Amino acid sequence: MTTDELFREDAGLLSCEATVLAVDEAGIVLDRTVFYPLGGGQAGDSGELLAADGRRVAIVDTRKHKALAGAVAHIPAPDAPALQPGDRVTARIDAERRRAHMRFHTATHLLCALVPHPVDGCSITAGYARLDFHMSEPLDKDALSAGIARLVAEAHPVRHRWIDEAELDANPQLVRSMSVQPPRGLGRVRVLEIEGVDRQPCGGTHVANTAEVGAVVVTKIEKKSAMTRRVVLGFAG
Repeated sequence: MTTDELFREDAGLLSCEATVLAVDEAGIVLDRTVFYPLGGGQAGDSGELLAADGRRVAIVDTRKHKALAGAVAHIPAPDAPALQPGDRVTARIDAERRRAHMRFHTATHLLCALVPHPVDGCSITAGYARLDFHMSEPLDKDALSAGIARLVAEAHPVRHRWIDEAELDANPQLVRSMSVQPPRGLGRVRVLEIEGVDRQPCGGTHVANTAEVGAVVVTKIEKKSAMTRRVVLGFAG
């Protein structure tokens, strides 16, 4: 039982028609979805499932199903009406929340281009994003903010492509993260490329051009350990 993850190919898709495959303690499993499940440091989507008879099921979070490989669990609000396998629904995400995730996730890639060190921690939410870099040198908050603004203003195209695992093995430098490794065993790996700026494996959602990142700035830099510098991003204003 697997869920077709439509967001992998089109992060701007906000809704889709789907069929309920299962309902259990983990949540509601659909045959296809636009909801991104928590993973790779990015928070899961929220939104609603609208049944044909008008029932509205608020979805408060989305996770990978722990028991059903390849399935996505949509977690309903405690007071949401029940759905049954076979029900047809319209799955609709919170567009504002997704947009924030896309802007911040793309901004973290810009930050990776500005700080050429491995990443050993990541968190992307609708309110902020952070990256933990494995390094000992100090970082300048204003310089990084200016660097992000420059890359945003340059309007670099953002796209993804799939490569096979052999190509990834031949180019180990593509992997920047020490804490989250690309999934293995699927035969292929999704690579995010910001033209002329950054290229690395990533399964998250992103904007189509760096200009869409908008006003994102470094709000804080912390020394978490002798070899860890945490950079926190927020929306300006």
